[in-house]
Amino acid sequence: MGELIYISGGCRSGKSRYAQYRAEALNGRRVYIATCPVIDKEMNERIARHRFERQGRGWETREAPEQLIEAVRQAGNEFDVLLIDCLTLWVNNLFYRAQQEKLEITEQHMTELSSRLVRAWQECGKSLIVVSNELGMGLVPTDSASRLYRDLVGRCNQTVAAAATEAIFMVSGRPVPLNRS
Repeated sequence: MGELIYISGGCRSGKSRYAQYRAEALNGRRVYIATCPVIDKEMNERIARHRFERQGRGWETREAPEQLIEAVRQAGNEFDVLLIDCLTLWVNNLFYRAQQEKLEITEQHMTELSSRLVRAWQECGKSLIVVSNELGMGLVPTDSASRLYRDLVGRCNQTVAAAATEAIFMVSGRPVPLNRS
């Protein structure tokens, strides 16, 4: 079975660059599974910059803002190395959809979805690199929706990191290995 490398850290800590570096060090066909929807001009520019950084380096890109589990299953049949960037936006997209449809999303639900994501990786047997933000290191958000979002991301991160063969925390562009407990 391939490895699962979990990479977390704060915003602009170098997570995506490090994930790409690690993926490019592995042999085989690579796919970048992007979870970020285009929501405004600035986000479109960020996406374009990320695509440019991968240009000519043997990457294919797949968009999966919400259907990440299915994207991993499908990509696992076609590619050897899968990179998900990022879980934080996947959770955001699911949370936003639930709010729009007036549905409740709980930490238990997020744990189940994250576990299904891990199982999709296990079933495909390929190398998977997952990027996520560490949101719970700052002030407690003042509104309940923001607190729930932080908790959902934290639950997702814990579930995926628990299954990882390697976990990295990025600080100022430097990888800090996390030990298993």
